Amino acid sequence: MAGWGRLTRRALALLAVLGSTLAAAAEPASCRVVRFSDVGWADVTASTAVASQVLSRLGYEPKITVLSVPVTFASMKNKDIDAFLGNWMPAQGADRRPYDADGSISVVRPLLEGAKYTLATLDYSYDAGLKDFADVHKFADVLEHRLIGIEPGNDGNQHLLDMIAKSEFGLAGFTVVESSEQGMLAEVERAARAHKPIAFLAWDPHPMNVRFPIRYLSGGDAVFGPNFGGATIYTLERTGYAAECPNVGRLLANLNFTPAALSQVMMDVLDRHLAPDAAATAWIARNPALVAAWLRDVTTVDGRPHSHVAAFDTATGQLVDRFAPKADGRVLAIAVSGTAVYLGGVFNYMDGVKRSRLAAVSATTGALKTRFTASADA
Repeated sequence: MAGWGRLTRRALALLAVLGSTLAAAAEPASCRVVRFSDVGWADVTASTAVASQVLSRLGYEPKITVLSVPVTFASMKNKDIDAFLGNWMPAQGADRRPYDADGSISVVRPLLEGAKYTLATLDYSYDAGLKDFADVHKFADVLEHRLIGIEPGNDGNQHLLDMIAKSEFGLAGFTVVESSEQGMLAEVERAARAHKPIAFLAWDPHPMNVRFPIRYLSGGDAVFGPNFGGATIYTLERTGYAAECPNVGRLLANLNFTPAALSQVMMDVLDRHLAPDAAATAWIARNPALVAAWLRDVTTVDGRPHSHVAAFDTATGQLVDRFAPKADGRVLAIAVSGTAVYLGGVFNYMDGVKRSRLAAVSATTGALKTRFTASADA
């Protein structure tokens, strides 16, 4: 195989990612394209990019469409979108409620817990007394009667608009600046440089919490929910999708992030200016154990058999068919030295030969190296 030495170095970089069983069970052809919505928020862009990169390596063809939250839900009902990794709850409760009622959208699982989403300011304004929703009107003049939101139609914007319309917290006469996440961040950047008061929608996880001295406002429990708009981000799928495409359904059911893990991807995109797919690829390489857990009981799209360990060409995303060692249990650790790949895990046999937790295989073919007979008890 021409260029196999180069290919080996690229492919083996992702072996640990696939330390779970890839069983032989092909998906229907209609499942090859997986359609995601991305609402343009950094966290959703990041999680969707990571999921898409994993799916690409399994032979799928992810398609990402940028849509607003309301259009995302409508598109899922119309079966134009398969999955959404950005359902912030309870903030999106009103948007989602009609689709819960008609059963057209299904909740897969919590994607991330411990998030928050509410009004915020910067530390110098907080120290000056802007600490609570009830304080905002006291700073009306220096805020220029403006609250900085994100894209039109967003649920957070709507909460602000409703507060103004109802004159809650003395906010009659205020306006909501609706633009985008990037527009909001630009406003915060300008305010921070000028040491100018500002009140804006903010959330965590997001690198803005590292970049700026953000302080979240208290007193908004009745609007955004308790604990500074404490939120859980859910994975949603159009109802019936997991039955149609069970392999992708298993991946979605396994997928989860911590706030810190997702922030790593976002920082690569926003601060290092990597493209989302490049940031996702780098993150996958740094987090093999987490991704291995996602791939438990997940197969390649066409069901090619790889037992607990597989290799992908990281340049093309294609499975390396000729590398196919057969372990009877999970592979949890991998090391490469020269032409050998050393595997450790909870297996007792490799290629039908007794090997207790340790084995060595060829880096090119995956064939067992019979001279390596070390073992481990635990």
